[in-house]
Amino acid sequence: METIKINHGEQAYEVKSIMPVSTHVLQVVFDNQVPEDFGDVEVYTSGGILCSFLPGYSTVYKREGQTVYLSDDGSLYQPPAEPEAPPSELHVPTQEELLTYARASKRAEVSAACEQIIRKGITIKLSDGAVEHFSLTDHDQINLFGKQAQLAAGVEKLEYHADGQPCCYYSAEDMRMIIQAATFHVSYHTTYCNALNIWIAECQIADEVKTIFYGADVPEEYRSEVLDAYLIQIAAMAGGDAGEEMF
Repeated sequence: METIKINHGEQAYEVKSIMPVSTHVLQVVFDNQVPEDFGDVEVYTSGGILCSFLPGYSTVYKREGQTVYLSDDGSLYQPPAEPEAPPSELHVPTQEELLTYARASKRAEVSAACEQIIRKGITIKLSDGAVEHFSLTDHDQINLFGKQAQLAAGVEKLEYHADGQPCCYYSAEDMRMIIQAATFHVSYHTTYCNALNIWIAECQIADEVKTIFYGADVPEEYRSEVLDAYLIQIAAMAGGDAGEEMF
């Protein structure tokens, strides 16, 4: 079972899981004892190896028994507002209202799909021929940013882990490959999702918005030069058509 230590202290707390639930909120499910205070979080594997360092999580965002949500920006949980009373008369939406709703719904849909695909991560072949998969949750991306700093400092062996595998040492060459592939994956899908949102914003009828989906070929007039460059690069790597998307 994984353990965590708070503010570089000696006491280790057993946790069933630890994962980010948003950009600034971390969910920690404790197995038994829950700390009184929080702050910088060190995460250790069941073998006692330091796997990640998550600074600044000093605010208790919300408590649910053995589950504690921590924030690194001082934010606190706000319960949802009470629903408004239904109107006394049935409202028939206008075409403009239907379009506004369709745009908002579609933006939420493609954003969720983009986030899901990014979090799913990458599968790459390492220098020794091994093929390994690496998820790219917010937590994983934070860890990889830290590895970039280690590489810049000249570290030749870096600790990390593939999905379902214990922490081990990767060579600087392999870690660069992992970071490069991860950066490309995140940047491409972020750019592609941005182009979809531009396409959605330009639609003038709700039915047109509904035809858009994550994975669709973006019309040329809504592509940025960055997306075009990515598509050319992807086509060159795959030996296919520059119009093909990578998902």
